[in-house]
Amino acid sequence: MSLFTKKMRMVTAVVSSECQEKVVASLIKAGAIELRKIKDIPEGKVHGYSSSLSIESLYTLRERIEGILRTNNVAIPSLSESDAESAAMVDIEGAKSLLDNISDSVLREKEAQKKVNERLIALREMRRYSQKRDSGYLSFAIGRIEKGSVSELFLRLESLGFPHSEENGNIAVLSLRRDWERLKSILGKFGWVEIEEGHDRSMMESHALIGLEKSIKDYEEHLKKKSLGAEEKVKEKKDELVRLWKEIRLSELVMEMEGYFSFTKSTALFSGWVCEDKRDIVDEAIRKASEGKCIIEWHEGGSFERDEVPVEISSPRFMAPFRTIVDKYGTPEYGSINPTPFTLAAFMMMFALMFADLGQGFVLLLIGLFGLWGYKKNPMKKDGIISRYLCSLLLFLGPSSMVGGLLFGSCFGYEILPPLWFSYHAAVNGHGSGIVSDIYGILGISVWFGIVIIYLGLIINWVNLFSKKRFLELLMDKNGLVGGYLFAIGIYFANGFVKSGYKEMPSPPWLIPAILAGLIIILFKVPAEYIHHIKHGGEKKGVLSLVMDSVMELLVQTLEIFSGFLANTLSFMRVAGLGIAHVSLMTAFMDMSQLSSSPLARFMILVLGNVLVIALEGLSAGIQSLRLNYYEFFTKYFTKKGSSFTPIGLSLLR
Repeated sequence: MSLFTKKMRMVTAVVSSECQEKVVASLIKAGAIELRKIKDIPEGKVHGYSSSLSIESLYTLRERIEGILRTNNVAIPSLSESDAESAAMVDIEGAKSLLDNISDSVLREKEAQKKVNERLIALREMRRYSQKRDSGYLSFAIGRIEKGSVSELFLRLESLGFPHSEENGNIAVLSLRRDWERLKSILGKFGWVEIEEGHDRSMMESHALIGLEKSIKDYEEHLKKKSLGAEEKVKEKKDELVRLWKEIRLSELVMEMEGYFSFTKSTALFSGWVCEDKRDIVDEAIRKASEGKCIIEWHEGGSFERDEVPVEISSPRFMAPFRTIVDKYGTPEYGSINPTPFTLAAFMMMFALMFADLGQGFVLLLIGLFGLWGYKKNPMKKDGIISRYLCSLLLFLGPSSMVGGLLFGSCFGYEILPPLWFSYHAAVNGHGSGIVSDIYGILGISVWFGIVIIYLGLIINWVNLFSKKRFLELLMDKNGLVGGYLFAIGIYFANGFVKSGYKEMPSPPWLIPAILAGLIIILFKVPAEYIHHIKHGGEKKGVLSLVMDSVMELLVQTLEIFSGFLANTLSFMRVAGLGIAHVSLMTAFMDMSQLSSSPLARFMILVLGNVLVIALEGLSAGIQSLRLNYYEFFTKYFTKKGSSFTPIGLSLLR
């Protein structure tokens, strides 16, 4: 893992046009270069890439294939290195024809499945009314036909009712009353003669119901076969679909890569970004594929403007859930500190303080483990409420909660173990002692925790600014040294006021001069930036404009420093709030359980209470941890000005 974003290098290469295809295949296999359009080339000297295919048509075909595979429970394929070496031109019309044929056959299976399902629903409805003896919705008739054949009659009645024949030639017809008029019309065409009430009527009705039950089972089996029919049709063509998908995907990658190339009559030119640790791989791939017929130049990323250089963050695989949190917020600037490990540490500590319980944390860990096991066992399973990402995150949050439970002596809401730090339950319920004895002590811990997190963000920002050589911003910005300096004075002032029992403000002789010194630094920020601006050829301003800008900057920065840092610090009181709410809820459920004289009822109340607390409080603690990271921590150093490094390779899928 790298503490900073990875170092990047710009490569510019010229290769022989006869080796162009091999070079492209080799670069795709390496999957380590993000190409850029070559600029500053005189018009008419080079031309761009052209193809009879369009990347949009390829994308549409690939989406169709993936849709067919996905809806029929077939895994989406992936490219391998051997695929990159066997690229083939895609036959667009042939691909469309194949997909149309598969879609038509699948659609026919789906339509047949729909008809079977509709018939099954009707038969089940007849069974339900017959079991209820509800003649208001069910019709039953017994008779004979004088025209046509029984088999033809049964075929005509299949969609409206259930016919059943006896050995003596009598036919029993069972149907829903709403279909009886249409059914009578069909019976009339076969010369239906209804048999009046007789001794064998109840027996025939019983036989008909037995036949109905058998028919329902037959249709259920038929429906299962039809349900698998569509999947079987796709699986029969699986090899062709996979081959076609790979051809299309590889063609997309080739077209995307060659779209950045420029060409002369005998050469191909391209340029792109490569991570420092992949430089040798890319260099060797170009030279080997071009058989040495190439010219390659390398330039360090530091010689370019930072917003031009793509950003690659390196972090261990186990940090993936927190890398996702960082990616959702944005991409840091090139050359800045990697936020992932700090996000992991801050998030876990916040969660541990808000949801501190050994037993409940163990439950969260089990949910994460079993959830990931279930998804691994069934890779095609769609994400549910507890998604794959949430399961992987619970592998961290569960142990965090367990550590918090050990620190505060809580297990399923009970003080079973002696706390390693202090008893959260005792402090909240008013009978605490020692280091932290009441709620005010808990609030104080959350405030000091917030101060530590804010200063951590400021220090990261100072390191970033120093590495970027933005010394004026490092010294004079609200998140720079002067901001941290005034924040420290504010902490001293607030701490003294709290220690006096909220009775008097601290007023040492150095306080006012110290504040004025910080404000003077802010006042000179605009003039200092203006001098730097002029040295680099910027436009000049009038003195009055400069003075007004300085005063406005002073007012705005002072307000942002004092009100902003105060709001950020007090925002961390939610850490104490969630922790207190967690203990209060568990105390309430324990008190409720004591109201019952039944041991089973007490146990069920506690189980229900723990389930509700795990679901609601766990969700709240996770959301608040995310919020504190995004709004109180990231805002101190995370600029979101970077662009993510996305090399073209076999694993790329947009």
